[in-house]
Amino acid sequence: MNKLPHIKISKRKVKAAFTFTPLLLFMLLAWGFLLGTGCGVYKFADVSIPDSIKTVRINFIDNKAQYVNPQLSPNLTDRLKQKIVNQTRLTQTNRDNANYDISGYISNYSVSLSGISNTGPNNQKQASMNRLTVGVHITVNNQLANQVQEYDISRSFEFSASLSLQAAEAQLLDEMVRNLTDDIFNRIFSNW
Repeated sequence: MNKLPHIKISKRKVKAAFTFTPLLLFMLLAWGFLLGTGCGVYKFADVSIPDSIKTVRINFIDNKAQYVNPQLSPNLTDRLKQKIVNQTRLTQTNRDNANYDISGYISNYSVSLSGISNTGPNNQKQASMNRLTVGVHITVNNQLANQVQEYDISRSFEFSASLSLQAAEAQLLDEMVRNLTDDIFNRIFSNW
């Protein structure tokens, strides 16, 4: 007849197992609470979309500013499409009957002086920093609720006054597109 081996468990191991259990229980309850919230509304990373909204159409963001950066509109439109598709459950469509119809335009693209320094032997004042300000107007048409919301987003980007505008644009393009996309996304889906 085979005998089962006798397993000896120390008090230290038993105590460790029981002190870990409340932490594990807390984590499981917290995880369950987070999954259980949001009945009727899709929530993920502060994104709030009613269950009835399934599709989105993101129209080309036109450039209506006095000065036109030819790369900004297509890059901003593409990045916004990617972010919405990747971070929501919405399906992108090009049909006119999309639940959310998002459109917009670049309303401002201007450069101003943001910093002056004293340079030279006579303490002459000279521009040291410039600020590029980009404004975007966004319209969200919730076609299911017959509700239109409009948002104005503005961001400023600093660059050295020793750079030409074209050099600054090349250097700042990715940052401009990323920050403006985040701001537009947050205004539409997080309401801030």
